[in-house]
Amino acid sequence: MSEIDAIFRWNQNALHLLEDCDVAERSLEVADSFLVSDGRVLAVDLHRERFLASATARGYDADDDLDAFWHSALSIIPRQTQWFPRFELARQRDTWQLQFRLRPAPRLAETVVLATHSGPEVRTAPTVKGPDLDVMMRLRQEAQRAGAQEAVLLDDGVVVDAATSALLWWRDDTLCHPPLALPRVDSVTARSILTIASAMGVAVREEAARPADLAGCEVWAVNALHGIRLVTDWIDGPAVTASDARAHRWRMRLAALARPLP
Repeated sequence: MSEIDAIFRWNQNALHLLEDCDVAERSLEVADSFLVSDGRVLAVDLHRERFLASATARGYDADDDLDAFWHSALSIIPRQTQWFPRFELARQRDTWQLQFRLRPAPRLAETVVLATHSGPEVRTAPTVKGPDLDVMMRLRQEAQRAGAQEAVLLDDGVVVDAATSALLWWRDDTLCHPPLALPRVDSVTARSILTIASAMGVAVREEAARPADLAGCEVWAVNALHGIRLVTDWIDGPAVTASDARAHRWRMRLAALARPLP
């Protein structure tokens, strides 16, 4: 189990380990993942709220079933080493499926190189994590071929998100984020960082910024796996600055919010 995914399917109010790969066509409707490190996790209740709200938005109406599935899955996550489990709601023809993937965490990174996706809008459900995961992986692979690790998404030229991360940036001592009106997945990690900033009295503002507007800014790509990754380069994009000291301080503040799994 430490080397490959263990996949469990929810059936008759219990999780059952799948022994064989199910090759039938499925459409992924909702997915949610987070890092578990020695049994501790950041903002697990916010992940649960997002998963349940997204499932309802996609048409699933068995809230009690969702809650039981969620808590059963949490109970089988090992409390040692690092894991990156994924909760899934899928459709197979006209049947809903709840599935849980227990996955070892991949290698974590503290820095990242960006590349801008210059093609048309590819998201079909930009506010829900799940339906567009495959296409986001393809965008990230395109960025990797260009020498980056993450693809930046634009909305009418304005920075809105990245393929697997949310983007934040600093203008002097002000922490900025894309306009809330722009459609994107509600990042639990970004929300946690902005909450910390507000609690500390750090100036926070939303900003409609094109990539060129971020020249000279410190840019962060944040997500539930890596936490804060400091952008060190933006291929064919703006020249950004990078403060290891500030990123380190904020990683420590995020880590302090982690709590034991229930």
